[in-house]
Amino acid sequence: MSKVSLGIDNIEDYLDLFQHKKVGLITNNTGYNSDFKSTVDILKEKTYLTALYSPEHGIRGDVQAGEKVDSYIDEATGIIVYSLYGKNKKPSEEILNNVDVLALDIQDAGARFYTYLYTMAYAMESCREFNKKFVVFDRPNPINGKDVEGNLLKEKFRSFVGRYPIPQRYGLTIGETAKLFNEEFSIGCDLEVIPMKNWKRDMYFDETGLSWIMPSPNMPSVDTSIVYTGTCIFEGTNISEGRGTTKPFEIIGAPWLNANRIADIMNSMNLPGVKFTPAFFTPTFSKHNGELCRGIQLHVIDRYIYKPVKTGLFLYDTIRKASGDKFEFITFGEKKSSFGIDYLTGDDRVRKNSYKVEQLYSLWQNEVKRFISVKEKYHLY
Repeated sequence: MSKVSLGIDNIEDYLDLFQHKKVGLITNNTGYNSDFKSTVDILKEKTYLTALYSPEHGIRGDVQAGEKVDSYIDEATGIIVYSLYGKNKKPSEEILNNVDVLALDIQDAGARFYTYLYTMAYAMESCREFNKKFVVFDRPNPINGKDVEGNLLKEKFRSFVGRYPIPQRYGLTIGETAKLFNEEFSIGCDLEVIPMKNWKRDMYFDETGLSWIMPSPNMPSVDTSIVYTGTCIFEGTNISEGRGTTKPFEIIGAPWLNANRIADIMNSMNLPGVKFTPAFFTPTFSKHNGELCRGIQLHVIDRYIYKPVKTGLFLYDTIRKASGDKFEFITFGEKKSSFGIDYLTGDDRVRKNSYKVEQLYSLWQNEVKRFISVKEKYHLY
C-alpha cells in the first residue's frame, strides 16, 4: 500500500490559492509534511507568510492542557505568534489585519472534545466576518474515518470541548469536519480543503506509513487516541485518567479503588475487543499527584471491533459504583458552577444517572444513525 500523502505534501498543486496573498497559519508541533519539513518553513519558503496562530498546547506543543498561551515572537522565524487559546479563542479583526488567507495544519484526535476543532471553527467564523479565505491542509483521522460512536451534543452544553452536535467519535478528517461545520452549522466562510492522497477511510494512523507526532502532551501514541474517545470523560471526575503517567487514558484509577475487583468486573462484561488488567500508578502531576492510584489498564486486543465510547461509559459506571461517597464530579474551566462531565458527554444524563448504562448507550447509538447520513455528504475519500 502506498504511503499517505498529506495535504501539506500536495501544496505545489494549490499554490494559486496563496499567490500574491499575505498568509497566516494556525499550526502546532504536528505541522510537518511526510518528510519532516515543518509547514511553517514550507509556507515561509513558498508563500508570503506574515503571521502564526497558536491553539491549545502552544505552537510547539509544549504547554499542558488548560494552560493559557500568550502571544509572542517565534524565535525560529521572527514571525509573530498570536494565541488562540485563553481569552481570545476567536481571531479578532486586529490579529487578522495582515492576512488575506488563513491556513490550518494540525493533527487532530478524531474526538469531539479535542479543542483544535473549535479553534478551527472560530477561525472559520472570523474569516467569514472579515472576508478572508480559509484553507485546511487535510490530515488523517487517526482512529479511521469510518467508525462513528456516541451521542450528539446538546445545545445547552456547548463549550470549547464541544460546540456542535457531533458524536464523540465522528469519523471524519479535519478537512471533512471543516466542510461539515461550514455547511451544517452555517459558518459559510470561503473554505478550501487541500486533500490527501492514498488515504482510505478504514485506516488507523499506523497504517498510513506516516510517523506519529504527539498532537498534545498527553496523546503520546496511536494507542492513546484509540481509547481517548471513551476514557476522556473521566476528566470530569476526581478519578485519574492517567495524566502524569506514561499511559494517559489507557490507565484509569484512584487511591481508594480495589484494582483486582474493577478488572474482574470489567472483564466479566465481555466488551468487544478489549481486556482489563489491574494497574497501580502514581501520577507525577494532575489528579492524585504523588499518590498511589489503583485501577485498571485497558488493552485493546482487536481495534476493529472495539467500542471506545461504550467501554468508557461502562467503566465509568463501574468505578462510580465502586467509589461510593469518595466519587466526585468536578467543575468545568471558566464555568465554575458547571460540571465538566456534562460538557464532555454533551448532556447531563450521565451525571444524573438517568438511565442504566445499557439503555443510555442504546439511546446514544440511535442518535449516531442520524449523524452518519449527514457526515457522508462531506466525505472526500
